[in-house]
Amino acid sequence: MMTKEEARAFKESWRLVNEITNEEARRKSVAEKILDLEQLYQFAKDLDSHKQEGEQEKVWARWNRLREIAGV
Repeated sequence: MMTKEEARAFKESWRLVNEITNEEARRKSVAEKILDLEQLYQFAKDLDSHKQEGEQEKVWARWNRLREIAGV
């Protein structure tokens, strides 16, 4: 079991982690953010999370359009 002081220290450490993570996200370019989203999409695809047939083409078309806009 954790003491109150240990719980506070734990909570503070995660607050600092969140602060750093948020700052890193703010500094990313649009192209980097799109690439991150694409990686998430690929992960979901690998898990076979698509629910409807035919939706994959629409999704890829949207991703390709975003890449065009971002110049990636």
